[in-house]
Amino acid sequence: MAEFWYNVQTHQIEEDALSDWSQLIGPYETREEAEHALEKVKARNEAWDKDDDD
Repeated sequence: MAEFWYNVQTHQIEEDALSDWSQLIGPYETREEAEHALEKVKARNEAWDKDDDD
């Protein structure tokens, strides 16, 4: 079963982690999930920042 990764340097989706791990976010089960990787990271960071403020 393939895994999908978002490459933060090229902004491309990779199947089965072709690039250096330091450039990748994932793994995701589907290409669509990987396409939304940055949105998920942003939402998590905002939630963590809110928790830090409390």
